Amino acid sequence: MKIREAVLSDRPAIRDVARRSLEASYSLGPKAITSAIEEWYDEERIEEVLDDESNRLILVGEQDGQVVGLSENVLSGDSIGTILWLHVDPAYRGEGIGSALFDETHGELHDRGAETLQGRVLADNVEGNSFYEDRGFERAGTGEVDIAGRTYVENLYTDADELGRERITDDGRTVYVDHNNHESGSMAPFHVVHVTEEGSDRYGYFCSNCETLANAMDSMGRIECDNCGNVRKPMRWDAAYL
Repeated sequence: MKIREAVLSDRPAIRDVARRSLEASYSLGPKAITSAIEEWYDEERIEEVLDDESNRLILVGEQDGQVVGLSENVLSGDSIGTILWLHVDPAYRGEGIGSALFDETHGELHDRGAETLQGRVLADNVEGNSFYEDRGFERAGTGEVDIAGRTYVENLYTDADELGRERITDDGRTVYVDHNNHESGSMAPFHVVHVTEEGSDRYGYFCSNCETLANAMDSMGRIECDNCGNVRKPMRWDAAYL
């Protein structure tokens, strides 16, 4: 199998592999899957991601001239590389394609400056969660992703030696900044803030640009720091943000 960076001509294949992967791996209805594909894998949006060579990376696995797997990744300004999705065509599973894609992605992200690697996977994907656990990743927290108007929980895994949660005080209340769980921002990352050190119950976001809490989020999931104007840029290819 050949692993390479995706190009524009791969867009139809990326959509097809992602659709079959979602159908096989998640308990999502046809409407939710169609919505996810239309929002995250619209050909114009894939082109936008491919154009962002400094922060975004899509690798594809090709076998006999056919794309059979892909990884979608993002690099943040604090040296964290995140695997947002790792899809393998169900017809080719069990052949080591997912592992090969992971290994290549891991190396490429580190070559581009990532010191910590993260993976995100929906909580109900048992196989996907086991994939990261089998590679020694620790679950660092949870997040949410909207698909067809419904919110799904996704788990965040990290290869960091420590979870990196910093205790801070907000209006007399102790909360914990998770330096290994973040969302991209226009100036610097927003780190997730938890109510407990164990990572339960999200409290808000911490703007790493000006080091203040930013708790206000609108109905579209948009966060803007009132202190410095840093704006959250979600990593998913969600049409609400593009």
